[in-house]
Amino acid sequence: MKKVTALVGTQTKRNTYKALKGFENNLLKYGEIDFESVFLSDYDIEFCRGCKECFDRDGEFCPIEDDLQILLDKTEDSDGIVFATPSYAFQAPARMKNFLDRTAYMNRPRCFDQAFTVIVTYGVFGGSDIVKYLSTAGEHLGFYSSKGCSVKTLEPMTEQREKQLKKEVEEASDRFYRELTLAEPPTPSFMRLALFRLPHTGIKDLDPTYRDYQYYSEKGWFDSDYYYPVSLGKTKKMVCYLSDFIGNR
Repeated sequence: MKKVTALVGTQTKRNTYKALKGFENNLLKYGEIDFESVFLSDYDIEFCRGCKECFDRDGEFCPIEDDLQILLDKTEDSDGIVFATPSYAFQAPARMKNFLDRTAYMNRPRCFDQAFTVIVTYGVFGGSDIVKYLSTAGEHLGFYSSKGCSVKTLEPMTEQREKQLKKEVEEASDRFYRELTLAEPPTPSFMRLALFRLPHTGIKDLDPTYRDYQYYSEKGWFDSDYYYPVSLGKTKKMVCYLSDFIGNR
């Protein structure tokens, strides 16, 4: 049975929750899936203090004692992750942003065998920008991402908007399921390859005492084409060489 965890950026059970439930119900039509909605508001997550212990050493050295590790355990034990959030002042709410701030040290990615998508509800405009931001954040954590959705939920909701919400979240759910059931991690896009190779080259020149250097060395990434074994064609090999060349300048 696949395990899916949705991290919810609002404490209310209104439009974002309605969209998430539609996503969940459509997903369950494919068979048995253990789906859990986790409201960030139910957990004590303090603001980052900027001490850089997580960057310089690793996440377990963070001096803050709160519920962050509980959430990380939930995500690490899942086959798929969903970020579901409304738009607050044209951006993700503080709780969602704070979760991402606290996991920023995971620019040393580790979530390679997990599917990922984003659901955003918004009032007037800006939803697609939040989807793009959260999708990028998820990809930098290592998730392989399916196209998310942004749904206009300006109240009062009309019948047409209700139908559009249902359509958008069901299509997002279908895309997510395809990623969730992949037999093996996908071949990276040109952009994902470049985003691996560019920092890879710079990190290789760091002092070996730096945690980033040690992490990449432990994973064998200095000698690999990508984070995980993939078969690359000639064109994507050229992207690797070009990215390395730019990274070395």
